[in-house]
Amino acid sequence: MTPPSGYTVFIVEDDPSVRDALALLLGLHGYPVAMFGDAESFLKAQRPDWCGCALIDIRMPGMDGLALQRRLLESGCGIPVVVMTAHGDVESAREAFRSQAVDFLEKPLDHEKLIAAINDAFLRQTAAQAVDDRQTDFLRLLSTLTPREREVMELVVIGRHNREIAELLGISARTVEVHKARMMDKLGVECVADLVRLSLVGYNKPQV
Repeated sequence: MTPPSGYTVFIVEDDPSVRDALALLLGLHGYPVAMFGDAESFLKAQRPDWCGCALIDIRMPGMDGLALQRRLLESGCGIPVVVMTAHGDVESAREAFRSQAVDFLEKPLDHEKLIAAINDAFLRQTAAQAVDDRQTDFLRLLSTLTPREREVMELVVIGRHNREIAELLGISARTVEVHKARMMDKLGVECVADLVRLSLVGYNKPQV
């Protein structure tokens, strides 16, 4: 798999020899890398527009890898995480997956499993970015609706019929039809099913 443009593998590993070996391996496979010796330096350098995945060792001085993973999750960072360790145990693996790790790899790393995990992480990042883009488009379209059109949309989405909407809003069913037609035209949808699908994507963001 060719890495998507702009995607980077962020290696967070305190052992310089392991960092260098990983950077060499991934570089030979065409993956851009950025290296950090501890969690704190990674967090200090982190930028909201970073894309790719983080390859994080568990045992490091200062903040450990699982704590870093939790920090990223709690902060809303969208970069998928692959955890690696030379001291794997069931509880560590369970904690990593609870914090939505893509994979939990034991050292010495199996190169094929590592590449597969990174590719999986990139696919997750791409899918999450597509959802973000659709949400941005939805919110832009939503801003073009009048307050009344927004009210009609919200009632249509929860399954109300024109007559019910008319009674709830104190307007005629014909007026509801007019607002509904204008609203759907502005949102670029042709049927109620498409409207519901659009609103679900726009209002709900799945976890990476």
